[in-house]
Amino acid sequence: MGLELGDLAKIFKAYDVRGVVPDEFDEEIAAAVGAAFVEVTRASALVVARDMRESSGPLSAAFARGATARGADVIDAGLGSTDLLYYASGSLGLPGVMFTASHNPARYNGMKMCRAGAVPISGDTGLVEIRDLAARLLGTPLPAPTGAVTEKNLVRGYADHLKSLVDLSGLRPLKVVADAGNGMAGLTVPEAFAGLPIELVPLYFELDGTFPNHEANPLVLENLSDLRAAVVAHGADAGLAFDGDADRCWVVDERGESVSPSTITALVAARELAKHPGATIIHNLITSAGVPEIVREHGGVPARTRVGHSFIKAEMARTGAVFGGEHSAHYYFRDFWYADSGLLAALHVLAALGGQDRPLSELLAGYARYAASGEINSEVADQAAATDRVRAVFASRDGVRFDELDGLTVTGPNWWFNLRPSNTEPLLRLNAEGADADTMAAVRDEVLREVRGI
Repeated sequence: MGLELGDLAKIFKAYDVRGVVPDEFDEEIAAAVGAAFVEVTRASALVVARDMRESSGPLSAAFARGATARGADVIDAGLGSTDLLYYASGSLGLPGVMFTASHNPARYNGMKMCRAGAVPISGDTGLVEIRDLAARLLGTPLPAPTGAVTEKNLVRGYADHLKSLVDLSGLRPLKVVADAGNGMAGLTVPEAFAGLPIELVPLYFELDGTFPNHEANPLVLENLSDLRAAVVAHGADAGLAFDGDADRCWVVDERGESVSPSTITALVAARELAKHPGATIIHNLITSAGVPEIVREHGGVPARTRVGHSFIKAEMARTGAVFGGEHSAHYYFRDFWYADSGLLAALHVLAALGGQDRPLSELLAGYARYAASGEINSEVADQAAATDRVRAVFASRDGVRFDELDGLTVTGPNWWFNLRPSNTEPLLRLNAEGADADTMAAVRDEVLREVRGI
């Protein structure tokens, strides 16, 4: 095939592998990565799972050929969500690899890798070594396999484990609309809801990696339109939207209104603190200011991190935090090997809703305190210069604080904003929040004028 290290560098990202199939990522690469994975992790056995994309089966099988050629046994968990792979890695005590490109278009695929116990493998913890070794192995014939492949269905065990982590005993009957976006939630949600007093209204539960109905990315507002309409039409108590590999979950209330992940973070944090008084809760620096306030009010210790799952997982492990939440609808649980699970967060929301009589919008009202802009991207050729312009505008104002934990965060008396560069594109990402909508809009618009040179 003639690929070299530079070619693999295009698809090996900071936290995972992702590329267009077959132009950038094919079975030969998957086999080489399988062999390299075993060498770097020194695994005698490992577990793999895959999403519903047409290329996921062949790529997963090729990876297994490479792994078994290096003497490792492979447990093939078959179709599953990314958090099912984390369950497999944690419960079996094995390194694991998930074949998915999450919410990316159908022509993409990729790999998310972890060590035993669902410990993530990133660029700083082995991904670069796997990439470099795989590049050297490309084009080299694989020796005869000395490891074996065994199929093992883990969906029921995964679902039962999630339900064991949430007190669902007081759950009243609920009607819930779930939009799987033709992704893996179509497999996992029915198993997780089995035996619960939940009337499930499924949207797009057919596993289809071409995503015929809409992109499986709940962060894009238009992808929630069918769910929002269905919640109102069915008189449902709540709506849930999942991404393609079902590790993220977005919540919609009974009015069809989208609920901020910061609000869900605050709710789940309060529930976890009721079980673990005084515990640490992780939040990244662009979640709402209401999150650390609510954590403190419930007797917990808030800890602020950079944006990115590797930072949250590392800080959770360092502090022993019981829970962590991100603006991107990733939710992390100490009881789930410090890994993220959208479905586990959804069960917490339904348990809170079903344990009292108010509608979801009223239940959540106390956890949503401020007006937020959401993430706004601006294409900027010189990100540093644009950031310096913004810093200069706010530097002379009284009562304004700056920090640079991740990009530039500026905090005023009743507002804050964060401006941070993309790692992969010429973009600046703005998140702003204010005590009310007018305050937020004024800050947002002033920053955007400087960033965009208007």
